[in-house]
Amino acid sequence: MQQWHEPVAGVQYRTHVLALTAETQVERLTACGIDPQVFGDDVDPAFFIGLAIHAGIDSGISAEGNINMLQRMIQHRPAQLGEPLTVRGEIQRVTSVPRGLRVETDVWFEDAAGQRVISCPRTSLRPQKERAAASGSGAGDRPQPVIPDVAALALLDRYELTPERVKAYSVEGNSIHYEQEAAERAGFRAPLIGGGMGVHYLTAQMWQDRRPWAFDASIYFRRPIFWDEAVQVGVLGQANAWQGMGLLKLPLADVDSGVTKVGTELALSSYQLAD
Repeated sequence: MQQWHEPVAGVQYRTHVLALTAETQVERLTACGIDPQVFGDDVDPAFFIGLAIHAGIDSGISAEGNINMLQRMIQHRPAQLGEPLTVRGEIQRVTSVPRGLRVETDVWFEDAAGQRVISCPRTSLRPQKERAAASGSGAGDRPQPVIPDVAALALLDRYELTPERVKAYSVEGNSIHYEQEAAERAGFRAPLIGGGMGVHYLTAQMWQDRRPWAFDASIYFRRPIFWDEAVQVGVLGQANAWQGMGLLKLPLADVDSGVTKVGTELALSSYQLAD
């Protein structure tokens, strides 16, 4: 039986080597409703969000019930399908907040030459039920929105989520993504998609527009996106010069009307196109 440890600042994750295969990428992106051919031989960098979380799980830090708050995704160059990468990581800070523990980690993926290919610093909330009930809410300071006005976005691809699709993607790890009872225990009406699953829709739009060589993105998980909702990608800025992206939650009854809320925001601080 897996022995779990509380997150403590300074803990180093177990170093190991992995390679993401074409078969895995096709299976997971197809479950999302995304054409895998969009990425060619590149690994969709959104996969490294989940792989970084699993680096903690493999080192005895449970992800059960944890909630993504802020995820940086830094691509130093595109990772290639089947390329062996060494995983390294650590817990940098653990802070007490009204709803539980705010945990800051850094996980990165190195190539055979020891150069970083992808880096995934992350801030997550580890809820503690008794504290959440007493405080009502609160996970620390809330960053300013990337998208102050949804009306300023250019609306692009739209996707319909289903429980079957989300289950097919979220086959392991945090059960709030695929079990109704686990989601309700965490205080949600239904299972919610994992942060990494939502980011696939944003990175697919990036590659459809024009393949990036390197970028530094900060991803904010503003609202839970449930497994029975519709979502749409919106972009802020001109083609090939986007400042931000959003994954929008659409009304269930009529996706062409009603109030649209931002589920996930992505801010680009640097963006270098491939030749």
